Amino acid sequence: FPYKKSPDCCLHLSLGGQPRNVQPFSDEDASIETMSHCSGFSDPASFTEDGPEVDEEATQEDLEYKLKGFIDLTLDKSAKTRQAALESLKSAFSSKILYEFIMERRMTLTDSIERCIKKGKSDEQCAAAGLACLLCVQMGSGIESEEIFKTLGPVLKKIVCDGTASIQARQACATCLGICCFIVTDDITELYSTMECLENIFMKAYQRDRDTNGVSSTPNTVLHVSALLAWTLLLTICPMNEVKKKIEMHLHKLPSLLSCDDLNMRIAAGETLALLFELARETDADFFYEDMDLLTEKLRALATDGNKHRAKVDKRKQRSVFRDVLRAVEERDFPTEMVKFGPERMYIDCWVKKQTYETFKEILGSGMQYHLQSNDFLRNVFELGPPVMLDAATLKTMKISRFERHLYNSAAFKARTKARSKCRDKRADVGEFF
Repeated sequence: FPYKKSPDCCLHLSLGGQPRNVQPFSDEDASIETMSHCSGFSDPASFTEDGPEVDEEATQEDLEYKLKGFIDLTLDKSAKTRQAALESLKSAFSSKILYEFIMERRMTLTDSIERCIKKGKSDEQCAAAGLACLLCVQMGSGIESEEIFKTLGPVLKKIVCDGTASIQARQACATCLGICCFIVTDDITELYSTMECLENIFMKAYQRDRDTNGVSSTPNTVLHVSALLAWTLLLTICPMNEVKKKIEMHLHKLPSLLSCDDLNMRIAAGETLALLFELARETDADFFYEDMDLLTEKLRALATDGNKHRAKVDKRKQRSVFRDVLRAVEERDFPTEMVKFGPERMYIDCWVKKQTYETFKEILGSGMQYHLQSNDFLRNVFELGPPVMLDAATLKTMKISRFERHLYNSAAFKARTKARSKCRDKRADVGEFF
């Protein structure tokens, strides 16, 4: 951060367009403010047994002072300074709830993001698109978010479709377009328009398969993957009649992408297929897919892939994903996962929920658990109800002692070591351990 309070309350600023030494938003800032701002939602493990009292009002003022500075720096002449400010705002927005602060400055933030996407280079555009996602996550669905999307939507679409823009910027804007539309759009026309924009991008991956047995990856493949995943997210909120149209349009084309030599494309195509089958069977219990034998043969080959030319890590990841995809397509089964956040638990029991969770987890990173606890929009998406209010005394009684935690960690470490030892046989086909 380029300036700080001095005893006489002066601001020390570097002048001109030279890059400034922007101190990024730190984990310490995040942890202190997260605790003070929303202690009722905090993970019990985050409480210290005899920690010092925190002046919440002073901490909040200090945080807002820093964030105001970062917002100002998004207008700096130096691209390096602007990007650092955007990254610091992203860190803050992902690690805590700042609804009131953002509400007062949403138009300023929107203007800064729009300017950085329009005029910035690749890295700055990516950072700005990421911040736009987090801005909408913070604001949730409402009139204010719709205003933000009305401003940023056309800009994002323009970059996504601009063949002269960098692939990384187009990729980031495609992801941002899907997430922001998912959050804010009540207008069905805008939803369909956004999906069509994303379709026009990833459908180009189909075209390369017309005269070949496989699909070779290109520099555009990462863009196609992001567009496909963003489109799939939006499909989960479409009316059933539109879902049927999209299934008829894509279900016979997507299997061609399973032959792509890019791992992420294969996985994106496989997971999208699983989701399409899930939706198809919801709309029609007697849904029948004509090429089921050929498809399951492809999926089974990917679930047992032993290609020596692929990295072991990639093969393990692919096999793990496609075992689940095969079960979904062939047996209509989904391996339920449990997500823990604070004193709560959430069960992911279908592909639609999994796709939504993975999308927001990618955006929020380590802040996902905190937002699941306290972000009204996300709690509504996952049907978690109002935030669970627990006072500090209750949370403290739930906290296990350091000695008990040490014993638990030791036992878990021994169990993992033992399991790994059993699976070191090269013939064993195992997934990742957590």
